[in-house]
Formats: sequence, structure tokens, C-alpha cells
Amino acid sequence: MALDIPTRFEPARREAEIYAGWKKAGRFTANPASPKTPFVIVIPPPNVTGSLHMGHCLNNTLQDILTRWKRMSGFETLWLPGTDHAGIATQNVVEKELRKEKTNRHALGREKFLERVWAWKEQYGNTILMQLERMGCSCDWTRTRFTMDAPYSQAIRVAFVQLYKKGLIYKGKRIINWCPRCTTALSDIELRDQPDDKGKLYHIRYPIVGGGELTVATTRPETMLGDTAVAVHPDDARYKAIVGKKIRLPLVGREIPVVADAFVDPKFGTGAVKVTPAHDPNDYECSQRNNLEAICVMDERGMMNANAGRFAGIERFEARKQVVAALEAEGFLTGTTDHVVPLAVCDRCDTIVEPSLSDQWFVKMKPLAAPAAEAVRSGRVKFVPERWTKIYLDWVDNTRDWCVSRQLWWGHQIPAWRCLDCNAYTVEIADPKNCAHCGSASVKQEEDVLDTWFSSGLWPFATLGWPEKTADLAKFYPTSVLATDRGIIYLWVARMIMNGLEFMGKEPYHTVVIHPTIMTDDGKRMSKSKGTGIDPLTLLDSYGADATRFAMSRLVTTSQDMRFGTNISKTKGEEGQRFMTKMFNAARFVLMSLDGADKAGALAGAAALANGDAIPGLAFEDRWILSRLNTTIRAVDAALQRYEFGDAAAQLYAFAWFEYCDWYIELAKPRLARPDGAAARATLLHVLDSLTRLLHPIMPFVTEEIWQSLRAFDPKREDSVMIAAWPKADAARVDLDIEKTAGTLMEIVRAVRDVRAKYNIPPKQALAAALSAPDATTAKALAGHAQLVQDSANLTKLDIGAGIAPPPSSATQVVAGSQLFIPLAGLVDPAKEKERLEGAKKKAADQAASIRRKLEDEKFVKNAPEELVAKERARLEEFDEQIAKVEKSLEELKNWK
Repeated sequence: MALDIPTRFEPARREAEIYAGWKKAGRFTANPASPKTPFVIVIPPPNVTGSLHMGHCLNNTLQDILTRWKRMSGFETLWLPGTDHAGIATQNVVEKELRKEKTNRHALGREKFLERVWAWKEQYGNTILMQLERMGCSCDWTRTRFTMDAPYSQAIRVAFVQLYKKGLIYKGKRIINWCPRCTTALSDIELRDQPDDKGKLYHIRYPIVGGGELTVATTRPETMLGDTAVAVHPDDARYKAIVGKKIRLPLVGREIPVVADAFVDPKFGTGAVKVTPAHDPNDYECSQRNNLEAICVMDERGMMNANAGRFAGIERFEARKQVVAALEAEGFLTGTTDHVVPLAVCDRCDTIVEPSLSDQWFVKMKPLAAPAAEAVRSGRVKFVPERWTKIYLDWVDNTRDWCVSRQLWWGHQIPAWRCLDCNAYTVEIADPKNCAHCGSASVKQEEDVLDTWFSSGLWPFATLGWPEKTADLAKFYPTSVLATDRGIIYLWVARMIMNGLEFMGKEPYHTVVIHPTIMTDDGKRMSKSKGTGIDPLTLLDSYGADATRFAMSRLVTTSQDMRFGTNISKTKGEEGQRFMTKMFNAARFVLMSLDGADKAGALAGAAALANGDAIPGLAFEDRWILSRLNTTIRAVDAALQRYEFGDAAAQLYAFAWFEYCDWYIELAKPRLARPDGAAARATLLHVLDSLTRLLHPIMPFVTEEIWQSLRAFDPKREDSVMIAAWPKADAARVDLDIEKTAGTLMEIVRAVRDVRAKYNIPPKQALAAALSAPDATTAKALAGHAQLVQDSANLTKLDIGAGIAPPPSSATQVVAGSQLFIPLAGLVDPAKEKERLEGAKKKAADQAASIRRKLEDEKFVKNAPEELVAKERARLEEFDEQIAKVEKSLEELKNWK
């Protein structure tokens, strides 16, 4: 029965069908009882609020490439998917819905509000996972995890209790970052620096009790209402006489002391600073050293509270204006100066955070950080690229205690119960009925929940069943590789290493791959609000998953971020689509050509080549493509081992498009139907088989489609390319001399084609040529393959020798140290050609002159967008190159008759 292969591959229809087939066959499901070596990746769990963005698209493409490669290489692969409950983000989404309904979470109460969040999660929480299926991600969906699932929540409790009982978790008053919008504490790495604010430095006169005054400089006059001291440096001679005296606080009248403390910078402002322990971390530390009171003057919403006196009930920044006005009116403001003020905002809502003294739960980080630093310094955990090692170590070595309590309702409620009688805390895995200290039954659980990053920090082992000793945990921990973005090295990567060492006694992975960040076409961060973001679903709809995956993979480097904005993504998406089509068409041609033409012989020959056996009749071009195939296998393997995805994609593209499709298939065509063409048929089939396997990790759908056509040709092969063996390089097939010779021959063909294009000579017009080699040895090596060049370039003859003189009226090309002469007498009129070239030169020169005038205009260079100036400079270079080429051609014409 003849093969029936569709004339084209339709991603929109076939991708979903192919993926459904993989899922039905259980292709993604890992087996903990397998004797194979495990290869494990845990997905960086996207927020349940999320939908696919370009960062997800790139990150999961790279993870899938690794997973599919390792699966084909004989590993028991597990790519474990799941989602994060995303405390603040998810609560904000549901609260926004409630506001539309003219209500809020407090009106609903905690229990009803959580019911609403769970309902929202069930409706929308798996959106991003379904989008990952569209991309072709081969995740083990049977093991999908969610950080609020019951087993995972139990793991969180166990971890918290263990850390608490080791003395690594405590509750205490500290200055924390407070978001008045989200009304919760934030850790340092949940903040984002924004461009420094052009603020003011206010100089305020503080009267000294008993006579005299002291001028204090501050950028936050609204917090002075909570001052409990003024501090000066102990070595500052200007103030030695007043240390220990009392000062009367302006606007309030409260008497506060002057203290000496080394944290003061004598060069800042006047060298005297107000001390507001409840609203500044340095001031708080100073208060602890000097036994000062801490007075909070703001509430959780950033409104001034009762301690602010007449300013109570006023929003903090409005209060600043009113405090300054009152200071001026009462004669306490002596002046203001411009001052740049660094600001930090909540990474979730962009609200300026407020340093605030608060009673919170903290994790002691130093005991956890030291082993995590050693794991990286020893090389047990490696970062790729290596430069991220320093970033990681700088943070881990200097990390401070971590505030893990959040004033939210959605999340893991802290497993600590306060006794209403003795005020002590009972911290247990199971809900206690009585206080562990006094036995009272009056215990109440903490209302705060844990920071989302506390729970996700357990992801590599809690997803595998910990704290239970499961088969999955025994087989698949530690995992192998983590692929992620640099933005969460502190938030997540470091904490997983700490937790892996603390709870499992082993690092959670051996390699951390930090992939590039996707930027706009002009190298800026993508932004939804600015309209510079790209919806990856649009790319999938337009070009298909394979083309999109290939387009991104090809641009990945270990040295810089990748530009993939509106224009570049379109260009690269179209290139990926053409490549996908090229491969499908090539496969269809090969299989349709071989079907019925000694099919059994082709199969037997291809099998022999796959086994490394010799087959008779291999021509020069067969040995060349087999050498290039094995060189490519070796190069792709090496690139993937180094996590250089762009290099792997580039190697495959060059081999598949140029060498196999453009060269080898064309060279093999004349031999396919001949009795002596068995070797060509076997080679075509073997290389197609290997190339389909090699491309599968990057382009899974079209390679599966091609594989099913290969199965129709040969039903004995594996059911899916997913479970086919990864090709192994055969060193015996690599012949670098053949590759070098073939490379020169191809250059000769390209040179002939360049001459045709240059002089408008059609491909069907036969030409003659002569090649003057640098020496007799080179000439002899090339002369044996002259016919191959003649057939490919449509030459009636090709003379090859050393020291051949150029024939009259010849175009000359330099090829790999040789000179190629193509006589054009009678084919090109020198006079007309000269006229054409001079016209082209004038046109290019006029364009170049116009651009040069523009670039010499300082106003244009200074005021035009950088990308426009760069574009104009690139155009000028192009026109200058055109002019140089035309001048070279005109010089060549002088020798024509």
C-alpha cells in the first residue's frame, strides 16, 4: 500500500491531536520503580493568578528541551508541574471582585472569603497549565501539585514546627517592611527599588531644655511625631556638651534626650539626627542600645494614628505637607534643600513601603545560609552561567533574619496557638486542644499566614511526598536541574537549597540554569502597561508551538538577555515556521521517493548505517553527509551538556536546512531511481531518521508527525519519537578531510551562483569555469569531484589545475585560497554592464550622501531616538558596502574585451 502523507503540516489542527495522543499513551508519566537513572526537573510553579507570558514561554521551552533529550537518552525522566497559591496576588484578585460587588473580605468573614478564593482557584487556577500543554510541555500531569493541597500543607506545618523546635523560628518585634495597600509585612526581597525620588531635606530647630537649640535634618518630617531622641556621633566635638541633655520635640512638646551613637554620620545634614525607633531600622537598633521608647505614629493603612496628635487621621504624605506647614508657621523650620531619596515599593502593587515596628514571625537565616553557601562554594551546586554564583553568594553571605508572617487570609495559617491565659505559644503539627505550657484549653491560632516563598521553598521535596517516605521521594530526590529567571535567585533558588540541606540533608539539584530575560526589540524590559509586552498565545496561534519554541531557543545565549519584541518575534517566528515546513517537506519527499523503490534495501541499508556497519556503494556525498551528521550529533550533545540551547538550535538548523535539505537531497536525487542508488537511498533514510530524533526536543510536534510517516514506511520502529533512542555519534564516520573538501566544493557552487546573480544570468544558462588552485595537491583533491560541481552549478565544464591563467572577459571569485574564473564573453555586454553599474553606484552614493548629512547633523543625533540613529548608521554601512562592490565590478570590467 502506497504511503499517504499530507501535503503540509497544519499546527493548528495537528498539535492538539498529537498532544492528546501523548497524554493518552502515558508518555509523560514517570515510574519510581524503573531501574533507569532519574532525571528530574520541578517546574518553577507559576502563580494560580497567572497566564502565560514570554518568560514562562522561554523557561518552559528550555525545561522541555532538557526533559525530552534526557528521556530519549535513556533516563527515567520526571518533569513535575504545579502551581503556587500566590498569597498576596490571589487575595488581591478576589478582593477586586468583591469591590465590584460593593463588599469586602471583612464583611464576608475569613471562612466565607476563603471559600470564594478556592472557588476562584478551581475556575481559573489551572489556566496556565493548560497553556503549557499548547506549548508541547511534556510534564507528568499525573503528579500536578498545588502549594495549598492537603499533603503539601501538611509538609509546610512539619517544616515550620521543626524549625521552631530547633530555635530557628521566633516571634518578636522588629522593623519590617509594611505595605499599606496590601496591609501586610514584606521581606526585603519582595520589594523593588524605583527611581530615586527628588525629595527634600528639611532642617528643623529642636529647642534644648534650659536654653539653646539643635538643628536636625530629616527627609521624613511626618515621622518626627514619633521621635524619642536626637542622636549625634560620640566623636563629634560640636555636640559633646549637650549629650545627655533634654530636647523639647517641636509640635508635640514631649521632652526627649540627646544620645551619642556611632551609627550617626557626622557629615550628613547637620550631624544631628532624629531617632524614630518605630519607623526606621537604624533608629530601632539605636533605641535598643540606648533604652529608648518606640512610638508608632501610623496605622496599617498608612494613616496617622492617635500618637500623631492633631495630625491623627491624615494620610502619611498629606501629613508630611501639614507637618512642614505647621513647623514653618511655628518657627521651627529653618530651611529645606533638594535631596535625592531612595525609595522601595511593594513588588506586587507599587505602593511605597513603610518601615514599621511590628510583632512578626521570623526565621533565623544565618544557620541555614552557611550550609547553602558552602554547597555552592564546594561546587556541589553550580550556576550556569557561572557569573550568577557571585550574586547568589553575596546575598546568602549577608542575609538577615526573614520575616515570614503575612497579614493575609489566603495562605498557610501559621501553626502556632497563643494561650489566652499565660500568653505563651504552642507550636505543633496537629491542632492542640490545650496550652503546652499551662494546660489551659483557651488557645487561639495565629491569624497570620506564611510568606508564599516559605511554602514554595519546600517545592523540590514536598511535591514528592515529604515528610512521608514515598517511592517518589526515594527515586526522584534530589532533582537534577533547575531552570529559572535571575529575578528569583534570592526569593526561591537560595531558599530551596537551604531547605533541601536542612530537611533532606542533600542539595535539591546539582545545576541552576539562569536563562536570559526577554526584552523588547530595543533592549528594554517588556511592560503590559506600556504596551510593549507580547502575548505568547498570539505567537502560538500565528506560527505554531514548534516555530515559536525554535525561534526562542535559537536566540538563547549564556552571555546576554534576548531581544524578542514585536518585530523580532515576527521575523523569527516566520523563520521558525519556514524551517518547520522545510523539514516536513523534505521528509515527505524522501519517504515518497523511497516508497516502492527497493524499500527493503533502503531499510536494511539505513539499519546498517545506524549500527555503524559498512554498506557498499557509498559515494563521496554520502560519506560527507554521514560525517556531518555525526559531527552535528557530537556538537549538539556538547551544547546541551553546557546548557547552550542557542548553539544546539543553530547547529541543527545549519545541518538540516543547508547541508541535508539544500545540498545532500539535491545531490542524491539523480541516483534515487538508478540501480546503483541503494547507498543514496539508505543514507537519505538514515539521516532523516537521526535528524528527526535530534530535532524532537526543540520541535516536538512536527517531528512526531514525521516519525509517524516513518512508521508508516517502517512499522517496526518505536510508537513515538518521544521514546526513540537519542542518536549517538559514531567517531568512525567522521572524516574531516571529506568535510573540508566538500566545504570547498560548495563554496565553488555558491561562487558560480553569485556570479549569475551579479550579472543577471539565469540558472538554466549553462556556463564554463576554471579553478586555479594554489598547488597541485589541492587541484588533484578537487579535480576528482569536478562533476559534482558541474551538476550542481550547471557548468558544461570545470577545468581544475594549479596556476591556470584567467580566460578573457572572465568574472573572478576567490574561493578558499583558489581563484574561480567564469568566462562571460557573449553573455554580458561590457558597455551596457558598465552603464548599469555606474547607475547603481550613483544611486547608492546619493542615498549614502543623504544619510551622511543626516548623521553629521548634531541636532538629529542628539534628539532622535537611539534606535533610529542606529538604524541610519546601519543603512549607511550597507550603501557603502554596495558602492565598494560596484567599484570592484567596474574594475573587473576594465579587463574585458
